[in-house]
Amino acid sequence: MAQKVTISKIFRFSASHRYWRKDWSTEKNEQEFGLCTSPYGHGHNYELHVTVTGPVHPLTGMIINLTQLKQVVNEIILQFDHKFLNLDTPYFEDKIPTTENIALVLFELVEDKLAAFSGLRLEHIRLYERDDLYADVRREGK
Repeated sequence: MAQKVTISKIFRFSASHRYWRKDWSTEKNEQEFGLCTSPYGHGHNYELHVTVTGPVHPLTGMIINLTQLKQVVNEIILQFDHKFLNLDTPYFEDKIPTTENIALVLFELVEDKLAAFSGLRLEHIRLYERDDLYADVRREGK
């Protein structure tokens, strides 16, 4: 059986968001989410780490051409970059765009796109909202 290698690539994007549940009162939202309830939202410069695993191709020495990986992930990031996530994307119409939820959505989107690459699989993403806050999503079963 051929050995597999894991590589990671970092991507960056900026977006704003608001924590708000429509089914809660203003008081309940403010109690739960504090300053994050501002109707104008607040923004972050996100850093997304994408980790993939696959066999090394004997002719190229790569598991994926990094240009292809960048194209795949950048297509997804364009949907988020410089957007107010609650209003400008379909993913957070009924879901609060917390770091955790954004990471889950990104994992699903990247995983779906990478399915076209034979032998390659998304293992892990890490989404930094700030230097001291990030969310990890790993392939289930690990």
